[in-house]
This record gives sequence, structure tokens and C-alpha cells, in this order.
Amino acid sequence: MKILTSAHIHELDKYTIQHEPIKSIDLMERAAKAITEAIMRRWTTHTPIVTFAGPGNNGGDALAVSRMLADQGYSVRVYLFNITGKLSDDCSTNRQRIIDDKRIKSFMEVTTKFDIPELDATSLIIDGLFGSGVNKPLAGGFAALVKYINQCPAKVVSIDMPSGLMTEDNSYNVRANIIRADYTLTLHSKKLSMYLADCQEYLGKVQVLDIRLSQEYMRDVDATYSILEEKDIRPRLLPRNDFAHKGSMGNALIIAGSYGMSGAAILSARACLRAGAGKVTVHTPRKNYDIMQTSVPEAVLHMDHEETYFSESVDSDDFDAVAIGPGLGQQENSAIAFITQMKRAQCPVVVDADAINILANHRAWISQMPKGTILTPHPKEFDRLASSPSNGSYERLHRAQELAETMHSYIILKGHYSALCMPDGHIVFNPTGNSGMATAGCGDVLTGIITALLARGYHRADACLVGMYLHGLAGDLAAKELGKESLIASDIIDYLPKAFLKLSE
Repeated sequence: MKILTSAHIHELDKYTIQHEPIKSIDLMERAAKAITEAIMRRWTTHTPIVTFAGPGNNGGDALAVSRMLADQGYSVRVYLFNITGKLSDDCSTNRQRIIDDKRIKSFMEVTTKFDIPELDATSLIIDGLFGSGVNKPLAGGFAALVKYINQCPAKVVSIDMPSGLMTEDNSYNVRANIIRADYTLTLHSKKLSMYLADCQEYLGKVQVLDIRLSQEYMRDVDATYSILEEKDIRPRLLPRNDFAHKGSMGNALIIAGSYGMSGAAILSARACLRAGAGKVTVHTPRKNYDIMQTSVPEAVLHMDHEETYFSESVDSDDFDAVAIGPGLGQQENSAIAFITQMKRAQCPVVVDADAINILANHRAWISQMPKGTILTPHPKEFDRLASSPSNGSYERLHRAQELAETMHSYIILKGHYSALCMPDGHIVFNPTGNSGMATAGCGDVLTGIITALLARGYHRADACLVGMYLHGLAGDLAAKELGKESLIASDIIDYLPKAFLKLSE
């Protein structure tokens, strides 16, 4: 499903109005009805409601919702902020409807001075100050009002977006001047910033409300961002021929595990096998022999001549996919072996963990990475690769997008809503996964899964998309039975079969 920018959202509203056709005020009424119903499902008429409405269409939504709630027997006090003396047309229409509606407990239009009402824990605040059109930090009286709302004990429901939170880039926003909602009732679909880690604290529980905007526009619009859905994954799954044998199901090479970090090699290898690779070879230091042989008897071992670290590249001509990096260590000899390995690559390569750190320490090598290389950094690893910390999640995402285009590579920024940055500039977010997966080794599992899919013959993009989704889905299935607190990386591997089964039902 496509993720729209604020400009797209404006165009979508306009397109719907022109082609449904429907008047803009009637479309606002439709949105207000959906918001009202969502509020009524959670709060009874015993809850006093205070609405703060801004001068634009978000304020118009809030006024319409207030009127509908009052008509249903709720006690509603409304504050409309008209500081400049200019309201949007639909906000102005709903202002008059509020004035004409005798059921509203009180209505105050704020033009200059404003005495902030007392708000206790029994009240519900409807935040309709500003929606998805905000493009600069809130300041002045609005900033003061936001700070007051944030420190009061009342619950807050934001319409479409918490006021002050921008739809995309909040890198240089004033964080203290953003509403911290308990619930966000967003219209049509989630906005980009709702998928970014540093914006989560403002959203509360997010509910998407379908207000029947144009499907034709959504089909035709060229969107940079999208979110995976199960229906996107099922058609990408490759069938398994009844006459398949291990030689036809992919031969994968995993280069991983310095001495003391053999667990990373074990997890990657086990995940690679569970994700369907016909044969998995693990190249690892000699001292890892016993534990690897015992822990992953299905894998073929290829021992480095060094006892404790990776020091020599491997002939990859006979392999269908290579992964390098989990638990590898960052010895300088390992770094030389890494760049040699990358130069010898004749098949798709997944670069993870210490291999990314090695690349970050030798940035001149970035230009020598083969086209189509898949990198799977977590945020700190990516910041090292980019040579400096990012100022927030959006900036990191934008830098990853640029690097993927420059390198002609695939970069998976790991985290909740992991983001795949494609060589063509498109970015796809993954919806599966949970906080129980915030534990060591989960990234190694993802590397193994993607490597298996590549070896099986998946295109690089499909291997990334299916791999991300499967990884998170297995984590979700594990968390459902085991709980999040006790989840470990091995559980994700153990639940991969159930994840595959669920997708093949």
C-alpha cells in the first residue's frame, strides 16, 4: 500500500472532490462522522469533551465532530482559534453550524486573549489545531497551548495528526511543541512520520479511518514510499518442485563468526537452512569447528586457516548466494579478506554486522561494492557507514535512500517498520515484527533468511521483501505463544516453518 506525502494527501482530497464528485464540506462531514463514531466506541456520554480547533480544515473537522458528539448527548466545550481572522471555507461553514447548534455546551472563538480552561483526568481533549499540512514548528501561543495540553491529566485524541507533528520530516522540529496524543485517528492511511521511530512517542494508539477517498488516484499516483501487505508477499513466494533436490534448491555460503562469536554463525546458518536453502556452507575460524559441527550438523564447514578470525576469501563460483559479516570481528586482516571477497563475488551478496563496520572504516571501498549488494544495518551501523550520526529517523532514511541509489544497492534499515531502500529510490516499510525481537542475534537470523531466498533463486528485491516479512512474521507468531519478554533469536528460527505455512494457506 502506498504511503502518501502531505502534497499527495492534498491532491487526493482534491481529486476525490472533483471525480466522485462530492462537495468539500460533505467530504469533511464524512470524515467527521468516522471520527465521531470512533470516539463514541471508546468514550461514553459521561465523558466531558473539550475541543481545540485551529483555523484550517483540521479545525473544521474538529468543529464538525464536536457538533455530532453534542447531537449524541455529549457535553462539549469548543475553542476555535481564529488569531488572524481568516478561516478556511469549510472551517468557517462549520463554525456557523456550531453557533446554530444549541446542544453545544459552550463555544468560544479566540482572536486575541485566551484563558486556558482547567482540564482534569475525567475530560477528553479533541486536538484539531493542525493536521497534515503543518510545515514548520509551532510557536507563540499555539506552542504554549500544546505544552499546557501535554502536562494536563486529560486524555487526548488527535485528528489525523498530533498537532505540530509534520507528515514527513521532523528532523528540525521543536519536539516540546508537539501534542503527545493518547490516540490518533488518522484519515485514509498512516503518514510517513508514523513509521519513524522518533515520532512514535507523539502518536499513542493509531487508528486508520477509511473515508472512501479515490481509489483511482491511489492506483495511479507514483509514491516513493509504501508499506508491505500480505497480499504483496504471497505472489512472490517461489514454488517447490516435487522433483527438487538439494542441488536445485540453492547453495549458500555464510562467512561468519570470529572465535567467541560463533553464535552469530550458528544463527545465520540455522536460519538459512530453515528458510529453504538446499545446502549451506559456513566459512569460519578453526576454533569454531566443534561448536558449529554440534550446533548445525546440517551445514557444511569450511574452515579458515586462522584459529580465531576470518582471514582469507573464499572461491564463490559454485555458490548461488553469499552472506558475510555476522560476528566476523574487525581485524585488519579480516578487512582485507572482506574486500577481496567482495571483488570475487559472482553471485548476490548480503553484507551485515561487522562487514558493514569494516566498510564504514574503509569508506573508499564503498565504490567497489558490486551492484545489487544487500546491506542490512541497524541505525548505529548505518550512521557509521554514513560517517556521521543522523539528526533523526527521517534524515537517516533519506541518507540511506541516497546511498542505495549511489551504490545501486539494497539497504535494509533494521528496526520496527524496517525500511528497504531500493536502487531506484523507492522505499518499502515492513509491518511485521514486534519489540520482543529487540534481542541479540535477530539480525543474524534475517541475514540467513535473505541469503537462503537469494540462493533459492529469488530476485534481490523479492528476497529482501519476503525475507523482512517472514522474519517479522515468525517473530510475531513466536511472541503470540511465548510472549515478548522471553523471545530470543532462536525462537524466530523455530517459528519460521509456521510463518511459511501461514503465507501458503
